[in-house]
Amino acid sequence: MTSRTRLDRLRAQARAATLSDLTTLPEAVYRLGFVQADPIRAPARAQDLILRNRVKGYRAGDLERQFARLGLEEDFLYAYGFMTPETRQLLHPRADPLKEAGVHTPTGLAADVLNFVRENGPTHPRDLEVRFGRERAVNGWGGYSKATTRALESLHHYGLLRVTHRRDGSRIYACSPPREVGMEPGDRAARAVMLVVSILAPISLGSLRGALTLVSRRNPGFGPLAPVVAAALRSGELEREVIDRETYVWPACENGGRDGSTLRDVRLLAPFDPVVWDRRRFEHLWGWAYRFEAYTPPPRRQFGYYALPILWGDRVIGWANVALADGDLHVTLGYAQGVLSSQVFYRGLDAEIARMQRFLKSRDVP
Repeated sequence: MTSRTRLDRLRAQARAATLSDLTTLPEAVYRLGFVQADPIRAPARAQDLILRNRVKGYRAGDLERQFARLGLEEDFLYAYGFMTPETRQLLHPRADPLKEAGVHTPTGLAADVLNFVRENGPTHPRDLEVRFGRERAVNGWGGYSKATTRALESLHHYGLLRVTHRRDGSRIYACSPPREVGMEPGDRAARAVMLVVSILAPISLGSLRGALTLVSRRNPGFGPLAPVVAAALRSGELEREVIDRETYVWPACENGGRDGSTLRDVRLLAPFDPVVWDRRRFEHLWGWAYRFEAYTPPPRRQFGYYALPILWGDRVIGWANVALADGDLHVTLGYAQGVLSSQVFYRGLDAEIARMQRFLKSRDVP
């Protein structure tokens, strides 16, 4: 099998791993196990852009509207996002690296905030201002947040609070139910590794190391995760293939794409969609380097503030910047290897733009 043929198969596998037939919202979320979130709304939030390509009739905001009914959770896996209770169970209890026994016990303001939530029930961050004031503290990005908000986030991180729903985009916190007897940290780590691989499969080994480093930072009790990957490869739970000196891994049950058939539809993908998340794989499979440029100074942007990769069949051929203004959809396109002449592509693009317009127009529908 030639390198080109193997890459063609890997491209089909990358699409088929998470982007199959449209289904229901519960089925899509539970099939993935985790949906990455991002607050930027240009043209919609990442979680909505990810789900619109997997859920039939999905409207922007459906995930938040149905969050409580579906019994979902919010937490940090390799990124922050929405997840099933089974996924969150893999992450808790989180070890506290500052405690000798690793068990986190809140003190000071955090303990007071936890007691407030216990006494008052579901709590909006603003509810704490009257009781505790508006003192500010340095946040994780070097800026400032309210000290009470930082306390809520810490309690959430250690599993003492959970997000019950959102109100106008803000998290509403409540006390977590008592924990059931959980798995051993080693078992949780092994399952977490397999979950990350299944979401991003086939993932380059270099990118997997990066993703698992993010998992480890939030879950130091897991210990080193590289040996977990090695053990899964030895046992056959993970398969691997080296193409052009790049190693890819995936769960053994996910053995490739479709039987020689190639879908020719067009999809506009979120910058954090599982199909394009692995930027190392992206450049190898599709021959050009995509960059997320929302935080890049405008003069240095090549693609745009929030460029959406354009998937055509098994190829990612360019990018689109999309905005909805006064009911009209404005789309600007860029192509990685020149403008296409295929009428099949442009018909698919027109259909996708129409779907995007319906999706965005519905984003404020309750």
